[in-house]
Amino acid sequence: VRAPSSAGRQSTFVTGRASVIDGDTLSIRDERIRLIGLDAPEASQPCRRNQRPWRCGQAAAMALADQIGNQNITCEITSKDRYKRSLAVCRLNSLDLNEWLVRQGLALAYRQYSLEYVPAENAAKKAKRGLWAEGVTFVSPWDYRRRN
Repeated sequence: VRAPSSAGRQSTFVTGRASVIDGDTLSIRDERIRLIGLDAPEASQPCRRNQRPWRCGQAAAMALADQIGNQNITCEITSKDRYKRSLAVCRLNSLDLNEWLVRQGLALAYRQYSLEYVPAENAAKKAKRGLWAEGVTFVSPWDYRRRN
């Protein structure tokens, strides 16, 4: 199904059961989908909570998988990234899963590409959720990837 997006570009919608690859990547029927506008910690990325190791990337992926469960989601694909993954906003019914991840403090607004989820990140910081909780230390996912 193709429909014009707000930017006048063509969007493709994919609906189905999603497999969570990591905190910001899903798969629906063999299509790899990168959640646009956010960046979640890498699966192997170490964070610390109360000075103890915390697998924050794994926590993001598990929370996303729990939120979706076995329900169908719909992803609006607007483009592809350099790795040929589809870039999309995915929804569970009316819930924007991209925004939900950032609002839970499990992913950061990816300001290099979009300011869409900055208000959700600010809400997570204010509420001290996830990565923004007391006693949590982390490196932004983009810095972690650059260093590793």
